[in-house]
Amino acid sequence: MTDTARARKLADRIQVVVAETLQRRIKDPRLGYVTITDARVTGDLREATVFYTVYGDEAERQASAVALESAKGILRSEVGKQTGVRFTPTLTFVADALPDNAKNIDDLLDRARLSDAAVRTAAAGATYAGDADPYKSPAERDADEDE
Repeated sequence: MTDTARARKLADRIQVVVAETLQRRIKDPRLGYVTITDARVTGDLREATVFYTVYGDEAERQASAVALESAKGILRSEVGKQTGVRFTPTLTFVADALPDNAKNIDDLLDRARLSDAAVRTAAAGATYAGDADPYKSPAERDADEDE
């Protein structure tokens, strides 16, 4: 029987504890501008997945990933101290794909804007293929019926 509310509360607390510990206690020079974006805990409260983003290029991301793996023991012990659960969950760090997805969406929106602008410029000087109003007015229908 799993208590999802308890797992959510523990995940929120783990996110805060890990972020604060990284900011105050971990002094690894490989650790770049790391932001803890989310944490998720399994239903049995045994494993926690911590999602993070790193501001910088690919080399800084990889260096930060190595630094997080080396600081995993300190972070887990701090989580155990501050959460007070019987079994401290094992921590797994996963690079969050959110910034990459957001960049991809921005690129797609820019391409759509350019396409819309091209259609708008093509339609600026265009005229109707037939009459401006292709529908018959009531007066025209009466005239056609009389004939």
